[in-house]
Amino acid sequence: MIRTVSIVPTILTDNKQDYRAQIERINIFTRRVQIDVSDGTFAPTQTLDITNIWWPKNWEADLHLMSANPSAHLDTILKLSPSLCILHAEANEDLLPMFNTLKEAGIRTGLALLPSTFPGNVKPYIDMVDHVLIFAGQLGIQGSPADLMQMEKIPLIRNMKPELEIGWDGGANMTNVRAIAHADIDIINVGSAISQSPNPAQVFQELVAEIDKNGVVI
Repeated sequence: MIRTVSIVPTILTDNKQDYRAQIERINIFTRRVQIDVSDGTFAPTQTLDITNIWWPKNWEADLHLMSANPSAHLDTILKLSPSLCILHAEANEDLLPMFNTLKEAGIRTGLALLPSTFPGNVKPYIDMVDHVLIFAGQLGIQGSPADLMQMEKIPLIRNMKPELEIGWDGGANMTNVRAIAHADIDIINVGSAISQSPNPAQVFQELVAEIDKNGVVI
């Protein structure tokens, strides 16, 4: 099966003004965006509070919630109504009831796996969700290097649920994005390579062009 790979910019900030500025910059060239939210209970850093999160109505917003107790934010998530809500397999609570509630509200469900989490150990979650996010960077921090060994999880997840949308988050840039794209992935989330560029629209287009290339990946 030939898959179409998409580059999805990410937003991670603890500042309202910076959050708005990132939205305005990204809105020029894409409509699907991942918004990273951390409440400080799971990741070592804390972002803008989820109650202050918003996005343009025409966006397809993926909400990546880094929380040990995501159910504490369920009411806010339902009000925000993202296209996709990604929760961490390593959270301190059973995620199945929350996935059910999100699905009933018409919100696609996603599961994020930290590098130490083996897909087979969370199969009941994978069986239920629409998306699995392979996390390969440093949680809560943009600009960390990619752990490309995490690509070994992709065929394991594909064997469990072939139709699943699989995303990559962590360290994607021009030096490795083609290798990641050719590893049978669907979504490549890109943070600092876009957000820290003086010309994010140009970098976005260059990344899209890079993943479309065939041949040897150097």
